[in-house]
Amino acid sequence: MRAIFDLAPRKLLLLPLIAATFFMVSGGPYGMEDILGGAGYGWSIAILLVLPIIWSLPTALMIGELAAAIPDEGGFYIWVRRGLGPFWGYQEGWLSLSASIFDMALYPSIFVLYLGKFSSPLTTPPRDYLWSLAVVILCCAWNLRGAPRVGADSVWMSVLLLAPFVVFVGLGLWRGLTLHPAIQWGRPAPSPDADAGLSTAILVGLWNYMGWDNASTVARDVDHPQRNYPRAIIGAAIITTVTYVLPLAAMAVGGLSPQGFTTGSWAIAGSQLGGSLLSTAVVAGGVICGIGMFNALMMSYTRLPIAMAADGMLPRIFERRNSRGVPWVSVLFCGLGWALALSLPFEKLISIDLILYGTSLILEFLALIALRIREPLLPRPFRAGNFTFACLLAVGPTLLIAYALYVSRNEKLGDPGTALANVSSLLFASGIALLGPPLYWCAARPLARRRALAAAAAVE
Repeated sequence: MRAIFDLAPRKLLLLPLIAATFFMVSGGPYGMEDILGGAGYGWSIAILLVLPIIWSLPTALMIGELAAAIPDEGGFYIWVRRGLGPFWGYQEGWLSLSASIFDMALYPSIFVLYLGKFSSPLTTPPRDYLWSLAVVILCCAWNLRGAPRVGADSVWMSVLLLAPFVVFVGLGLWRGLTLHPAIQWGRPAPSPDADAGLSTAILVGLWNYMGWDNASTVARDVDHPQRNYPRAIIGAAIITTVTYVLPLAAMAVGGLSPQGFTTGSWAIAGSQLGGSLLSTAVVAGGVICGIGMFNALMMSYTRLPIAMAADGMLPRIFERRNSRGVPWVSVLFCGLGWALALSLPFEKLISIDLILYGTSLILEFLALIALRIREPLLPRPFRAGNFTFACLLAVGPTLLIAYALYVSRNEKLGDPGTALANVSSLLFASGIALLGPPLYWCAARPLARRRALAAAAAVE
């Protein structure tokens, strides 16, 4: 019997798939600090417990069914194309790849932020950009070794990343039991922008719980995908929720103030609970988080161009693979695009990432329903309830995406006095999404012409 995990895997086994999915979605508590800073302990824990029920669970059930029924490389792009047609399949690919531009720049930023906690001169400009560029180059080389290697390495990175928080939680609970400090469940401080702070907390929470479909694109490299995809998503969802809620609960019970808690503040909280040693370990975990999330998401996103190229929607060169089966042209092309985007202020653009991703997620729910109608006899090793239940799955995520659209209507991309000062996140994201249809027509025309010529040649 094959082991669940080995040192030189040829396929992504269950444990590495769980670890890779964990990094694609979460990467631990890093990146969720602004939830606490904007909402306080009570609301933060409530948000992090409710979102898995109305956002993550429906998404996980939808992905579990489609990934088990159609375990093809390209994942969600293939599902939408098969369920809704090539036009909407292309829009799915476009929305996901354009969202990746805003998403992928965040993780080198996390790496640089926590690296600077070791020594601030290490990350002063232009060194900060060079470190971010080094993360892109390292992960390109890492991904060229193959998806099974990325998954296997995600296991030990997850262990190293989460180990300091096991100590963190233990010390926080112990401090609460022995010192009985006052617990500040309310918001950090009343302010006229309290509603905005809560809205920001919800948006950051949504962002921290998105990406469950990313692992679907590497189905070609997954061992027994029909069985392992649903298990991996459920396992990663449990780990993600626990690693978000327990550290916040430990901080609350330990009496730590949420005032001013923002990205990078885990190092301060670690110092308050366990001194410089725990603070250093937490900082090291943040460095690992930045690399691990970028590495796993690179594995996912770079499978989209190869699937689209196979359909004639992108140049054939994207189909080229190395000896390990890795689409090396796609890896290098995407890596170059993300490297060119590193200097832009994407920390302010989480809402754009969420809008583009959310739109693509709605297409996936529609594909689930369409495939239930169009292909009722499709073998489904995992089924997300009956037809009515499958339709209802989309309600919670769609309402949350609508909320994100509403909140972002007044959010401006730039600071006052800059070129983007009057451009809202909603308008900017809508403009990017609307580029999809003309790009499809540009790609589809040559494809239709080639097919017509091939058909005419066959007749002759």
